[in-house]
Amino acid sequence: MDGVRTDAVRAVARVRARPDGRGGTCLPVLESDGPLALRRTRGSGAEAHVMLVGAMSGPLGGDHLTVLADVEAGARLRFGSAAATLALPGRHPGAARYDVAITVAAGGELHWLPEQLISVRGSELYVATRVDLDAGARLVLREEQILGRSGEQPGRLTSRLTVRIAGRTVLDQELACGPGAPGGWDGPAVLGGRRAVGQLLVSRPEFDEKPVGARQLDEGAAVFPLAGPAALVGAVAPDALRLRRLLDGAPASFTTASD
Repeated sequence: MDGVRTDAVRAVARVRARPDGRGGTCLPVLESDGPLALRRTRGSGAEAHVMLVGAMSGPLGGDHLTVLADVEAGARLRFGSAAATLALPGRHPGAARYDVAITVAAGGELHWLPEQLISVRGSELYVATRVDLDAGARLVLREEQILGRSGEQPGRLTSRLTVRIAGRTVLDQELACGPGAPGGWDGPAVLGGRRAVGQLLVSRPEFDEKPVGARQLDEGAAVFPLAGPAALVGAVAPDALRLRRLLDGAPASFTTASD
């Protein structure tokens, strides 16, 4: 249930997935905190499903929210959220911060598919996602940012994604948008006036033998192979619906570098 808050919040939610010994996945750790409410939902096959349900409004200015996810060898986890996350102005000075730290062991698999993050006018949010994969881990990670609600200018949003595979950094990128961001963020080389931006990271062991080739997928979307068994899809779109279609349809069009 949403509530009105007057104080800045510090909250850490944790989930750990582990094989249950019967061909499925158990969750020995599933800890909610403050506005971060985690709920286990009906899974499918060997895969456990966890949903993030917003228990309060936010993140607001001054908040610091953290989600920690650990997938052990042989476990399979799908993580989603019940609704979009709204970055809102708050009573406290300074930016809000939202950290995500993900680890996946060899033989583990994670699908990290939350709903969009919407940057509301007057808000300021820094989002940092850090991913550590062992060799042999599998990952599908989707991030989507919507700059402003309908007809609204965005707040200040900075998003950083860092990915390491087998101890090697294969991706470390940051995008800043909105008032006060470095010049050019809305120019033709970056967003080009569009208000939805996102990326899909796919890491599979078989990409070691058959790496994904770079290519343009559609207007505003392209695939970039990474220096590891992974590929990154980057996309910009006029709205959230178009962005989701671009990202979710991308893996079906993957080709190997030799094709």
